[in-house]
Amino acid sequence: MTTLRRDTLGDMPDGISVPSYDRATLTPGIVHIGLGNFHRAHQAWYLHRLMQDGKAHDWAIIGAGVRPADARMRETLLAQDGLTTLIELDPAGKSAEITGSMIGFVPVEDGNGALIAQMADPAIRIVSLTVTEGGYYRNADGGFDAEHPDIRHDAANPEAPRTAFGAIVAALKARRASGAGSFTCQSCDNLQGNGDILRETVIGLARLDDPDLAGWIESHATFPNAMVDCIVPATGAAELTLVREFGIDDKAPVTHENFRQWVIEDRFCAGRPPWEDAGATLTDDVHDYEAMKLRCLNAGHQVISNAGELLSLATIADCMAHPTIRALFRRVEMDEIVPHVSPVPGMTPEAYVDLIETRFANPQIRDTVRRVAFDGSSRHPGFLLPVIRDALAAANPIDGLALVEALWARMCEGTREDGSVIEPNDPHWTTLNAVAIAAQDDPAAWLGQRAIYGDLGADTRFAEAFARWHRAIRANGAEAAIRAYLES
Repeated sequence: MTTLRRDTLGDMPDGISVPSYDRATLTPGIVHIGLGNFHRAHQAWYLHRLMQDGKAHDWAIIGAGVRPADARMRETLLAQDGLTTLIELDPAGKSAEITGSMIGFVPVEDGNGALIAQMADPAIRIVSLTVTEGGYYRNADGGFDAEHPDIRHDAANPEAPRTAFGAIVAALKARRASGAGSFTCQSCDNLQGNGDILRETVIGLARLDDPDLAGWIESHATFPNAMVDCIVPATGAAELTLVREFGIDDKAPVTHENFRQWVIEDRFCAGRPPWEDAGATLTDDVHDYEAMKLRCLNAGHQVISNAGELLSLATIADCMAHPTIRALFRRVEMDEIVPHVSPVPGMTPEAYVDLIETRFANPQIRDTVRRVAFDGSSRHPGFLLPVIRDALAAANPIDGLALVEALWARMCEGTREDGSVIEPNDPHWTTLNAVAIAAQDDPAAWLGQRAIYGDLGADTRFAEAFARWHRAIRANGAEAAIRAYLES
């Protein structure tokens, strides 16, 4: 067993790809906030591929975070010199490589002083983030939530902010003062218009304290939209065992599927690595790519995950092996989602659903139902409800989508159909659970959550379909309700 460190790379088992570049010569160009598994399997991997080809050696990543979990990740990754073992789970066989594009990790501390100082360094030209769909401080109407306590704190304490966005604003203020110029702010989260949302959050926060600074950021910073795609499970005991089977002692390995996609608007105010040389697509309009991925893949995850949770299925591959759930996925996608998705160069929505179906069914990917179903209060409004709105406006079918929402409501009651307890799985679980229990007698209570549904609960066609499926699930169970939909 070889412990993963810079000085042991030459001792790795045969067949393990390691960095061919001299990591001691790398210099930083990117600060990334949120060093989770997805970032290390996606953006950091694209950069590693460039470095393997002798490129982008002045664009190395400095990790950062603002949560207690980030401090634990910092300790783990620094102990192995920022190296990560990536394990590709292809149905035809597993393979492993070690990536080295991250060269440091700023201290995680109250007030975020170290993070602000690092971002204020003129060498940093991109600040990127993976802070989850729910991490951008949006209000019930989808706009910037200027009244959130974290935002109010940062507006009142701009030199010692609590949030990543407050730290970005403080760093940009320092750069304006020093003449270093702006950096590009790059979201790598699954949000339609993620760059636009990041821009609204950063500028909206700056405007609360310093309107002149907000105007400077608006004029000088760039916020490219992007679509990111790679299925990356959480790391648990099985993944730690797997990396040891490769002969590597890595405390934070990452498993991933054999598919990646990154489509990026080419708007970088301070330069960028040649992402396209590593397989990314650079474009002036990422909207259709975003819509296809979010509506087909991310919404597709929500179509099956709540049903899987209720039926005690462990993984997404288990859901796809369940004939009824797989049929639900196929019909909702083709009948109710695809009509509201435009093709992109080289890919029709129908072909994309076929691709997703194969990816979801990969038995090597242990992507848990619990992970995919997490934070439904952000994911349903982000991925499913926009499709429902479009379908209602076009007088198109919404019966299966209403069933999916009813399955989520039933899941939030907190028990599976075998009687086992579903542990809290949403930042707003206490509220969701209380409303789900109230909806047992009054299904309209669920749709009355305006922070999630807005005015959708007042749409008679959607409300009636939801109530019908909610009653059917409670009377006969999830599988029987799904079968009824499939036979309709």
